[in-house]
Amino acid sequence: MVSIRPFREDDRQAVVRLWQSVFLDPPPHNDPDRDITRKLGVQRDLFLVAEEGNGILGTAMAGFDGHRGWVYYVAVHPEHRRRGIGAALMSSVERRMADSGCPKVNLQVKSSNLRAVSFYRHLGYETEERISMSKRLAPESNALERDEPAAHDAVREGTRGPEIDREAETPAR
Repeated sequence: MVSIRPFREDDRQAVVRLWQSVFLDPPPHNDPDRDITRKLGVQRDLFLVAEEGNGILGTAMAGFDGHRGWVYYVAVHPEHRRRGIGAALMSSVERRMADSGCPKVNLQVKSSNLRAVSFYRHLGYETEERISMSKRLAPESNALERDEPAAHDAVREGTRGPEIDREAETPAR
């Protein structure tokens, strides 16, 4: 029988192996071991694993910032899919966030991952017309550390890029 419980440190290697087998060709900034370490410092109770016997079959990592909840790293071992494990992980994450007062959960899926889109739609998630934007803040992705000439030029010239129109449309809530 599959049980859902919070991540424990002795799950680390099994979770890293699972993510490496599920999330093929991840971007360089997605380092599973580093992401686990970061998560353990913040809302560790929202990092769940699905366990059967002594094996980790799935994961879900989430966070709630007081305004919205986000879900990441939802993964189920390929040999154990279509057993309801992903849905059970999501249900547990949603329940925990709702208990914390979270009014809405967001997640991102690559538009090319039609299976994942279908899975989340089946769970009641809807596509929202938004543009996903990001900015790397962690040193491992800093352009200066990658020794990109344009980044060095910008620092020498005291520029950071184009000015932002502060009167422009505000992000959707």
